[in-house]
Amino acid sequence: MDATLWDLSESYSFDHVLYHHDIMGSKAHVRGLEVAGLLNSEEVTALLGALEDIEAEFDRGVFVRSGSDEDIHTAIERRATEMLGETGAKIHTARSRNDQIATTMRLFTREALGDVASLVLEFVEALRRLGEANEDAVLPGYTHLQRAQPVLLSHHLDAHAWALLRDVDRLLDARRRLNVSPLGAGALAGTSLGIDPAFSAGLLGFREAFANSMDAVSDRDFVAEALFDVALLGVHLSRMGEELVLWTSAEFNFASLGDEYTTGSSMLPQKKNSDVAELARAKAGRLIGNLTSLLVVLKGLPLSYNRDLQEDKEPLFDSIRQVRLVLAALTGAYSSLEFHADVAATAASDSYLVAIDLAEGLVREGVPFRQAHERVGQLVAEALVLGVPLVDLVQASDDLARFADLFEPGASLVHRSSPGASGPLARSIQRDRLGSEVERLRGRLTLEGAPA
Repeated sequence: MDATLWDLSESYSFDHVLYHHDIMGSKAHVRGLEVAGLLNSEEVTALLGALEDIEAEFDRGVFVRSGSDEDIHTAIERRATEMLGETGAKIHTARSRNDQIATTMRLFTREALGDVASLVLEFVEALRRLGEANEDAVLPGYTHLQRAQPVLLSHHLDAHAWALLRDVDRLLDARRRLNVSPLGAGALAGTSLGIDPAFSAGLLGFREAFANSMDAVSDRDFVAEALFDVALLGVHLSRMGEELVLWTSAEFNFASLGDEYTTGSSMLPQKKNSDVAELARAKAGRLIGNLTSLLVVLKGLPLSYNRDLQEDKEPLFDSIRQVRLVLAALTGAYSSLEFHADVAATAASDSYLVAIDLAEGLVREGVPFRQAHERVGQLVAEALVLGVPLVDLVQASDDLARFADLFEPGASLVHRSSPGASGPLARSIQRDRLGSEVERLRGRLTLEGAPA
């Protein structure tokens, strides 16, 4: 192979991280060859022992790559052959790199999605702890980044938690779908040798073996789905990062992060920058880019295996690594966060946030909502023009003065009592429901997709 083609095609430089999963698949394949009568017990014992030794070399960082090792798969086979001679050369019987790679990638992705899901659940717990530590804290809820209605901080954080729990559900759904073994599909059409794909699938904890050998070696839907799930998770984390940037600014001053989760300025001594939030926001673009790059690779591929599929690895490895970093950092950042309840409460006491309560008060007395909305809107406009507090005009009006008590601190929030609403009366039900969902997902994480 010409050096330029070698440099283009070699993948050991990045796929060596798959050594554990490739060896796991190779062990199952060896046992499958024994059951098929293609290896005797002595050969199986020798091969399994060699694979254990090779894995230990990788674990200790002493594995030496040969100049001929194009990828992690050929490197491990080459080393086994060095150690065992002809017996080592039998490890690839009834197997192609095509089904070997597909199996290794599924094992890696299955584990990675479980790890990411676990980190998300830890992050959700950090949000719940922050809400419980500031149980009575109130801030404005926003639409269009304009103050809309007062909400509990815990309600606001739970909104993020529910989005994150949907991410966990998607990650676990993707893990369940990918949990199908391609091992035994060969290059594309199976083999004439008497192997049993279902046997090796069971050893590896897959719920079943492939149904179609061509699909088995060419399918990378599971990588694309994993990248989408991680990208959408990254979008949710980015939104939270944007929010932290706002909250920790002097203009909002709703919160401050612990010093260990902020940075200073190289020039300005007074600066305390929320870099953790900004980087969380920025990483979303990278995660979306990784998804897009793989989809473009896949869109024009004829059946079955094509070398283009080598491009599935680096986007996946990168996305998994980056989202792990962001989740760990944000979990720590929110755990360090000090919420400035007095500042947020002052913003939430903006008298204009009571406007909807005035309108709903009229509705409860039988006034059609559109008429109530127009009446209160007129009063709001008058207050803005005159530059006086809305409560003053309400107290002076004949038809609304009886609602003046809605301007008392916390009164508007208490009225948000419908199921799932932002007020304290709905809080306990929401807390229990969120806790139940966390436990359900923890159960799925533990039970589904684990190796047998």
